[in-house]
This record gives sequence, C-alpha cells and structure tokens, in this order.
Amino acid sequence: MKQAVLSATGLYTPPESISNDELVASFNTYVDRYNETHAAEIAAGERAPLSHSSAEFITKASGIESRYVVDKAGILDPDTMHPRIRTRGNDEPSLQCEMAMAAIEPCLAAAGRTAADIDAVLVACSNLPRPYPALAVEVQSALGGGAFGFDLNVACASAAFGIQTAADMIRSGSARRVLMVNPEICTAHLNFRDRDSHFIFGDVCTAALIEDADDVAPSQGFDIVGTHLQTQFSNNIRNNFGFLNRTETQPRTDADRLFVQNGRKVFKDVGPMVAEMIVDHLGAHALTAADVRRLWLHQANINMNTLIAKRVLGRPATAAEMPSVFAEYGNTSSASPVIVFHQYAGDLAPGEIGVMSGFGAGYSAGSVILRRR
Repeated sequence: MKQAVLSATGLYTPPESISNDELVASFNTYVDRYNETHAAEIAAGERAPLSHSSAEFITKASGIESRYVVDKAGILDPDTMHPRIRTRGNDEPSLQCEMAMAAIEPCLAAAGRTAADIDAVLVACSNLPRPYPALAVEVQSALGGGAFGFDLNVACASAAFGIQTAADMIRSGSARRVLMVNPEICTAHLNFRDRDSHFIFGDVCTAALIEDADDVAPSQGFDIVGTHLQTQFSNNIRNNFGFLNRTETQPRTDADRLFVQNGRKVFKDVGPMVAEMIVDHLGAHALTAADVRRLWLHQANINMNTLIAKRVLGRPATAAEMPSVFAEYGNTSSASPVIVFHQYAGDLAPGEIGVMSGFGAGYSAGSVILRRR
C-alpha cells in the first residue's frame, strides 16, 4: 500500500481582528439597550434581564483574547452584530473560494507544486455557502487544476476527516496529490447576542497538501502514520439552519438557526472521548505517550485541551508539547488544528512523532499520527 505524506500547509488570515475588550463593549451596549427596552417586563418578573459579559470571563473560560474576522464593523455594531458580506453574483467567486485560494497559494509554493500537479480538491469545513455547485468544484475551477473536487462537512473535525479521505485516495492509487482546504467563516453562524458563546469563533482558512511519498523528497513533510475517525450522535452542539427551514410549520427563531451548545456537557463528554481515542490510536500503531513530541489539537477551549493532553501524556503538557493559538485566533473550527500544525511543526526532528486532532459537533473526532520525514 502506498505511503501518504502531508507535504505542506498554507494559512490565510483575514486582515481585521477583534479584541475581547472590543467585543465585550459591543455586547454590553446591546445588553443595556435590551434591558432598557424591556424594563417594565423585567420589573414585573415576566422577562429575565440580560447580563454583561467581560474580557476576564472570556479569557478564563476559553483562553481566547482576540479573533480574526471577515467583517469587523458589522459584528461590533450593536444594531447588527453579525458580519456584513457583500452579495455576490453567480459569475463572481464566493468569499470562501477567495479565502481558499489565498491559503492554497502558499501551500503549493511550500511544496514546490503548481495547479497542474493536483489531482483532487477537498473542501472540508463546518459551513458551506450553498448546497451546490460544490465549493470544492468552484475552488478547483479557480485553481485551474485537479480532475475532481467535493465538499466534506463534519463540523470542527472536518480537517481530520479530510486528511484521512485524502490519504485513503493516495493509498488506493485513485490520486497522487490531493489539496484539502478549510475555509471557515465561523462568525456568520455565531450568535453574537448570546453571552455564553458570543466570543468563541473567528474566521480563517487553511490548506494542506497530501501526496504520494514516491513523489516527495525524503526529507520533506510528514508521513501519515495512521488516521482514526470516530462519531457519536449528540445535540449538545447544534445548528438548525437548513433548506427545510422555510417549509417548517413552526418557524424557528434566529437563535435556533445559529450555533448553540451546552458547553459544560460538551466539556464533560468530548474531552475524555478524544483523549481515549488518541491513546487507543497510538497503541494501535505500537506507540505510547513517550513517543509523542507534539499535540496539534483543535482550538475549542484551553481548559479542555489541557485535560486532553494530560490524559494522553499521563502528566501536564508543556507549552512546547501542546502549543496553542487560542489567544490570537480563537476557535476557527476545522482549520484550527491545521493552524497549530502550520505554526508549530517545523522544529520537529526527522523521526519525531506528533498527533493532530480535530473534534466537535456530531460528536465527531479524528486523530492523525504524523512522523517527521
């Protein structure tokens, strides 16, 4: 069976960033206006008042200090509180396609490849711009390379699922080079009026090139030692936006068609599940915690990642063993473990092992064991 190699990655970061202080100021203005508008009902006990958020609460709860976004003004406007994105005609590239191309360009350059070298394009992300045509086919067209493309959506675990899908293509011989791209505009599905989650997400795009080892220089990239995927149905992270919304006899509220989660339940369920998955996956490849040089984990919550790393390693992880980008990027869904890998993989020595893991709604989780070539 052929060996698959993760030969290069690329990162596109939007130019605008929102600090916790800026986000909290906007949210608290909204809260004050809401409580003033409904003062009589609140005084009568007919409606609960909303509570302020704080930068300190956000950092303690998540480790997030800022996030990059595709539109700062709309999110911070208390009358809007969502990104404002220009409507594009059918003959224009979508915003996610543009983001994908901005991440693909440095990825191909790092690998020394061109569009003509690519066989397939996978777009793996939490939210897609439309049911069809597939965003991957649009990206393939913009790229000017690849025989086919398709979309893959497994929420925050999408990149791990995408890497396994690409690696399976390499192993089976159906492709020699596969681009896997994660264009995430998470702020478009986030409820910025929800105190418990208004701070979580940011926007970004990552790309990864998975190739047949026979085509890659012996010292380039990381061998994909193994991949493992796992799913378990749960409503604790959910988004009810869909094509049937307009047909439903009871219209859903705006909040019901955005990201919602039971954060405490997710923490309790997902952390141990992911830690056990990684330990079992390492064991299946005759590896132990002592063999792991680095963990590139999904940036969901710093406290959850600390728990996962401790259970995998059997002790608290050092910053070098579990690097993070929480403070700068926030949670960028499927792209987040690829960002961490992109920024914190270059110092591994040949033969050293790391594990990339994505996890989230579904529940869905994936583990990718990588060995530096």
